[in-house]
Amino acid sequence: MTEIEERLAHLIRAVDDLSDVIARQDREIAHLRGQVAWLVRRESDRTRDGEGGVMLGAERPPHY
Repeated sequence: MTEIEERLAHLIRAVDDLSDVIARQDREIAHLRGQVAWLVRRESDRTRDGEGGVMLGAERPPHY
């Protein structure tokens, strides 16, 4: 019986630890989604304002 109680205690601890990890990851994902949304808005504003980026390699180097 003691062995079962010990195993149960370890499983409960593992579930609690995993729950903490999932909660932290959920907060991090929410933060990252906010950052991506901000970057998309910023790029949209830049494109709308005519500041759209030039693709790297599309212009001639200055020494030509």
